[in-house]
Amino acid sequence: MNDYLVVVSSGGHSRFFALESAEFPELETSPRLVECGKIVNPQKDVPGKELYSDSKTGRGKAPGGGPSHGYDDHRSQHEEEFDRRFAKRIVDETKRLMEERKPRRVIMVAPAQMLGLLRQSMSAIQKSDFKVKELPKDMSKFSPEQIHKNLAKERILPPRKRPGT
Repeated sequence: MNDYLVVVSSGGHSRFFALESAEFPELETSPRLVECGKIVNPQKDVPGKELYSDSKTGRGKAPGGGPSHGYDDHRSQHEEEFDRRFAKRIVDETKRLMEERKPRRVIMVAPAQMLGLLRQSMSAIQKSDFKVKELPKDMSKFSPEQIHKNLAKERILPPRKRPGT
């Protein structure tokens, strides 16, 4: 059952799952999500003081000990660029897994902002052989069982069945 490829992402990491049938359905619940990859956004793990010369944004001192003044160091633009690059890496890994597994459906689960970045990068993929379903939700810290349960509740994945049914 390589019909589904599930991509669960946040700004910090992304996990990839395939929906697979149990080897012995009379003894195991089936189908189940099996993790088939993971990537991490290295910029999200680096503290701000290591990325920027000033750990806080928006204030500075005047020369000679004068009053503080505000400024914009465009930090949010840098962080958006980090997220955009990470979204591109996620889509590249998704393409690789699609070539390997040939799914008919790709499920993208991510917070709304990340989902928008993924959508931009996914537009380059030819979508005639598969369907893409998006869910704007952060499930990045969920277990595979919790992800499956939530996606089945949304009627995106088939529900798990008890052994022998």
